[in-house]
Amino acid sequence: MNKDKKAVKKLKKYNQDHIIKLLNKLEGKEKENLLKQIEEINLNEIIRLYDTLVEEKIAKKSKIEAIEYLDKAKLSKKQISRFTSLGDDVIKKGEYAVVTMAGGQGTRLGHKGPKGTFKLDVYGKGKYLFEILAENLKEANMIYNKVIPWYIMTSNENYLETLNFLEKNNYFGYPKDHTKLFIQGKIPLIDTKGKLLINKDMKIKEVSDGNGSVFSSLKNAGILKQMKEKNIKWIFIGGVDNVILKMVDPLLLGIAIDKHLQIASKTVTKANPHENVGVFCKINGHPKVIEYSELEDKLAKEKDENGQLKYGNAHIMCNLFSIKAIEKISEEHLKYHKTIKKNSYIDENGNEVIPTNPNSYKFESFIFDSFEFFDNIAILNTKREDEFAPIKNKEGSDSPKTAKELYEKYWNSKK
Repeated sequence: MNKDKKAVKKLKKYNQDHIIKLLNKLEGKEKENLLKQIEEINLNEIIRLYDTLVEEKIAKKSKIEAIEYLDKAKLSKKQISRFTSLGDDVIKKGEYAVVTMAGGQGTRLGHKGPKGTFKLDVYGKGKYLFEILAENLKEANMIYNKVIPWYIMTSNENYLETLNFLEKNNYFGYPKDHTKLFIQGKIPLIDTKGKLLINKDMKIKEVSDGNGSVFSSLKNAGILKQMKEKNIKWIFIGGVDNVILKMVDPLLLGIAIDKHLQIASKTVTKANPHENVGVFCKINGHPKVIEYSELEDKLAKEKDENGQLKYGNAHIMCNLFSIKAIEKISEEHLKYHKTIKKNSYIDENGNEVIPTNPNSYKFESFIFDSFEFFDNIAILNTKREDEFAPIKNKEGSDSPKTAKELYEKYWNSKK
């Protein structure tokens, strides 16, 4: 059976007749590219996801309970010294690496380009987000007299722009031979009627499949193998948009080692019961993060015996994994969450359609869904003003204005 017939048979099986009509109108390279894509895409999985679209709710029979954590402010000097010493030892041996997830665009900030190329107005002249992270790592390198490998996950859409930006800026002084970019996975968009969208380039429209794909992407890019060859034992994974993110923290690392755990995370206490952040808990005996939209109001407000929010430890994308943990997760299938978005597309006649209302589903896997593959996680509760200054919104909370204030306040306190 030739490529055309195989593609048509596959498309008919999953009711994608609009693509068959478009395919019949295409010629040459455009047709060849679309045929190749049809062959590669797992249509069975996409349609299964579409058919099982349900709101993420915590099952009533699930046993939900608060999760144990350590409060940094309450640790004794002896504990801090012991944990830090354990972490220092790993970093000094060169067994530590950092992964930055930078697949997003700065659209919500009104910025054209990868989010890491956004310039934050600090100290008059400003600093790019990538520049801030590079400075963070360079400081750690000086402390440990080691060059920590830095891996940057981009999306398919922003890979070249990110690479060119870093090249142009000489990686902000970070050793180029210790910096490697890789591309995260992608997944097709499907409209509310179960039809795949077509892009302007006459290919099926695909987008990044969420930060949870970092594990399989590390494996598929050959980086996991490279890390093992370099004898890397621990990997920090964080986002690009937290301007006071501590990517190299021997305290968190030492806690995980001391407790013989494969995963660890930093957290801050929720500002209020309804802050828009996911929270840590345990469900059926396994660590989990519940998104704020999925947390019942009663649970969001519930307090413990000390008058603190029972489910008040926010997930701030500050995660640590052993290499064994990443190997394990990379073999698993993280579940997908869905959001509905507005996406333009090309119809079967080749005309562009720009919708006025949300018209398609985007499927994403989240990094925190990997936690449930383990029995426990080491959690360190820290001060928000020392650890968490994200840039998510153009104005208001978690905006460039609030991040600038927190960044300058933090570094001024260090002088």
